[in-house]
Amino acid sequence: MKPWFIIVVFLLFSIFSINSQEIITAERYLEMMSERYSGVQDYEADIIIRSGTSDMIGKVSFLSPAFLRIDFTMPADQVIVFNGELLTVYLPEYRAVLNQTITQSRGSASSGATLASAQGLNLLRRNYVPSFVTGPEPVPLDTGSSERVVKIRLARRSVSEGFREIILSANPDTRLIRRLEGRTIADGLVQFDFSNIRTNVGIPELRFLYDSPASANMYNNFLFRETE
Repeated sequence: MKPWFIIVVFLLFSIFSINSQEIITAERYLEMMSERYSGVQDYEADIIIRSGTSDMIGKVSFLSPAFLRIDFTMPADQVIVFNGELLTVYLPEYRAVLNQTITQSRGSASSGATLASAQGLNLLRRNYVPSFVTGPEPVPLDTGSSERVVKIRLARRSVSEGFREIILSANPDTRLIRRLEGRTIADGLVQFDFSNIRTNVGIPELRFLYDSPASANMYNNFLFRETE
């Protein structure tokens, strides 16, 4: 066999191999994350919410499609519950229970926890333009960190979005969200960290029923009033 023929065959094989590999764009990576979350019926995780210099620490429970509960240890005994229709926030410091009815037109509570779901990722794909921060290869979560993640920058498509920009950090092995960093219109930074994530553990709907303390003061429609 002539040497030039071997070289041509090798080059053709190399070109075919390159073309047969899928080019992973940020949009495609988000799509793969959505596909991963579509198989998650429920999850539990430790959560840290940072806003400015304040930290909130707790455990989050999520049940598809939109059940959410966060039981905080800092501030102690504070609770956020959303059962698909009613958002409830208990503030023990003020002995206050805040209730808000959420209709489909309003959408569910906008938070990092609700974004960490198949529905939340679909909203991000629809309302934000994705791009890799540095590329599709994993990078350190923080400077000097041994934990590596894939980072995607999300720029809002319209001024109506609450965050101007979101940096999404995903575990490259599980394709689950490790961190969400949102830059607000006022240039404030809100960060959601998820760790010790456990999926499909069989969380019952009863977990999202909340009995308010009898001594607490009730405040309804604290976000907005529903109109006919």
